Parts: sequence; structure tokens; C-alpha cells
Amino acid sequence: MPNLKDIKNLLQNNRITDFVKLNKLSSRDIIEFANKYTNWAGKLFQHIDILHAARVFKFLRKKKQEIIIKSLPDEKAAELLNALQPDDRTAFLGLLPGNAVKELLKILAPETRAETLKLLGYPEGSVGRLMTPDYLAIKSEDTVQQVLDIIRKQGKAAETLNFLFVVDDKGVLIDDINIKEFLIVDPSTPVEKLMDRQYIALSVNDAQTETIRIFKNNSRFALPVINESGVLLGIVTSDDVLRLAEKENTREIQRIGGSEALEEPYTTISFGHLVKKRAGWLVILFLGEMLTATAMGHFEDEISKAVVLALFIPLIISSGGNSGSQASSIIIRAMALGEIKFSSWWYVMRKEIFSGIVLGSILGLVGFFRIFFWQHFHFYNYGEHWLLVAFTVGFSLLGVVLWGTFSGSMLPIILKKLGADPAASSAPFVATLVDVTGLVIYFSVATLILRGTML
Repeated sequence: MPNLKDIKNLLQNNRITDFVKLNKLSSRDIIEFANKYTNWAGKLFQHIDILHAARVFKFLRKKKQEIIIKSLPDEKAAELLNALQPDDRTAFLGLLPGNAVKELLKILAPETRAETLKLLGYPEGSVGRLMTPDYLAIKSEDTVQQVLDIIRKQGKAAETLNFLFVVDDKGVLIDDINIKEFLIVDPSTPVEKLMDRQYIALSVNDAQTETIRIFKNNSRFALPVINESGVLLGIVTSDDVLRLAEKENTREIQRIGGSEALEEPYTTISFGHLVKKRAGWLVILFLGEMLTATAMGHFEDEISKAVVLALFIPLIISSGGNSGSQASSIIIRAMALGEIKFSSWWYVMRKEIFSGIVLGSILGLVGFFRIFFWQHFHFYNYGEHWLLVAFTVGFSLLGVVLWGTFSGSMLPIILKKLGADPAASSAPFVATLVDVTGLVIYFSVATLILRGTML
């Protein structure tokens, strides 16, 4: 791979003969250069083949794309935007402010402008914004030879030729057929004989995230998009869905960690934006954790009479938080994959209660024997009532882990039902809830077991 500084130096030299070398750069080279030297990326895009530029442009982040477009002369920006696939162009324009979109639409070719405006008319986050109208449609009365002729004449403009789509005279989708079916039969065979009328289609107003599940379950390279009347409007291809899935998974993972989703890679996001994305939930968590001090203040007398109990507060809190985080992460992921819905709450609750009892018992026994062995081998003296302390810790761990598992599994389902984002809200809520209630469980168990002795 060429050195990125060499590419920059080549652009700085401004010799036309050197610009020929730029077309030999791979897509990966151009993307890395644009990420590192964004201010020079516009000049690079001026001197590379427009089709190559369009292929690379769609993989850049929104801010990089916007900077590049603004740095290009109007005619070059128009050339690049016109060369983009309709779905990629719509995805880019859909993220820009209204005034910026208006200005860019002015430089598009008339037919491209009409196509883009039509795509932009669909709701944000819908399949309509993701689809491309570049596909090949055929009729059931066509012969295989006629279809092959259509491919030769129009195939270059199609985004994919893996599937051809059969429509009637009104444009209603009838079937989709894999191209290999046309290559293994006699050219005189009518399309009708190749049809089984079994096809899967996306609705233009469906949520984009729904396409991830459908593509995964059906192993397709492209799927047709239809309106309420069944008219074929466009197709969604797997490369768009893969990018969407990567984006959604990244956002989900970042939110599970108690942070707002980053809109660009960690290596390129500014320090100010990084702090802004993380500060909000940290403040909420901090305010929530202040309730822990309130809970401890309520049991101040018990702590003063049995200081040994304070030794195990971090153990109790961390065990409850860990079990809650485990459960919430598993449930959030299962919900994202469509394995769990709100109607599954009873199944999830039963399963997680039994899991909490088993996991809590395991940790409770570990905590009990830890105190037993430390006392027995004189590593630490827990006092004359050390056995009761061991039982207190053991039963508290059982209760806290059970509660953490239950809360961590139910909260995402409840938040989803209320319309909140489970990934964004569950981690902070579980952490705060389990920490505070864990202390209440711990000292309540201690009060019951140690009453009349140390307390």
C-alpha cells in the first residue's frame, strides 16, 4: 500500500502527469487517505475516475462526504452525485440539512433530481430510503432470448443481475427469478415456465432494521420493494443491508455500555464530541448511584454495630451489577435478533428466575466458603459470630444475584414496550437499581440473621 504522505505530496506537486497514478489507488487507500487528510480528499476526488470515486464515496462517513462535496467545483460535485447509486445518493442527502440538500439538488441532472426527490419522499429510516430503482423488470410473456437481449441492452445500469423481477402491465410484482434459470434452458422457453410465483418482498414503508432480519433468514443478494398495491418500486441489495447491520450493531453496543452512539469512528471523532456523547449517561448514573449513599445511611446503625459487614459491600454490589448486566445484554441481543418479543416476557421471567437461583447459589457458596476458609486458616478474624456473617453473605449473594438477573432481563422488555430504546436505557437503569436494592437486600438479610448477636 502506498504511503499516505506520498499521496498528499503528489497532490501538492500539482503536476497533471502525476495525477494518472491516482487512479491506481485501491478503494482502501482512498478511504484511509480521506479519513486522515480530509482537507485534501476533495482534490483527490477531482482527479480520480468518477466511477471509482462513486464506489468509494459511499463507504465514507457523512462528515467526510459533506466536506468532499463542498470542496469540489459544482460541475465535479454534480458528476460525482450523478454517478452514485440512487440509494447511496439518497442516504447521503437524507443526512444533510434542508438548505444543503436544496443547493445540491440544483446541480443534479433533471432525471436524477426527479429520482432522488421521489426517494427522499419516503420516511426517514424506511426501506424506501434504502432502495434503488436500478433493476431489471421483465414480463411473463417474454422468452428467455428476449430476456437475455434486455440484459445486454440495460444490464449495465442495473445494480445487480442476480435476480430479474417479473411484473404485469400495471407494474405489479409477480415473481423474481434467479438469473441462472435463464442460462440453463432453451432460449425459446417463455418466462412463464420458469415462474413459481413464490417470492419475498419488502414494503416500502417498513423499517430499515426489519430488512436485516429478512435478509438473514432468506440468504438473498437482493429483495424487491413494493407499495401497498404490490407495484414494484425498487430493490434493496445485500451490501446496503450489511452496512446498515454494521451501523446498528455498533450503535447498540455503544448504547449498552451506557453511552450515546458515536456517529463516526473513534479515531476520527473530536474530543469535544466524544465527551459530549459520554457525559450524559455518566451524570445520570452518578445521580442514581447517590441513592446508594442514602441506602447506606438508612442502615448506619447496623454498620456501626457490625463493621465487618462493610467489608462485603463492594462484593455484593458488583455481583448484583454483573448478573444484571449479563442478563440485560443477553436479552437486548435476543430482542435485536427478533428471538424475543414482549409476548415472551413470561417465558423469559421463568427462565431467568431459575437462572438467578442457580447462579446466586453458586456465588453464595463461594462467598460462604471464602469466609469459612479465611477464618479457619486465620487469614482474617471475622469475630465470634463469623459463621453467621458467612451465612449473611451467602444468602445475600443469592438474593442480590437473583434480583439482578430478574431486573436485567425484565427491564429491556418493559422499556421496549414503553417505546424507549432498551440498549440505551437498560445498562444505566440496571446498574443503579441493582446497586441500591442490593444494599437493601444485604442489610435486611444481615438484620434478620445477626439480630440478637452483633447487632
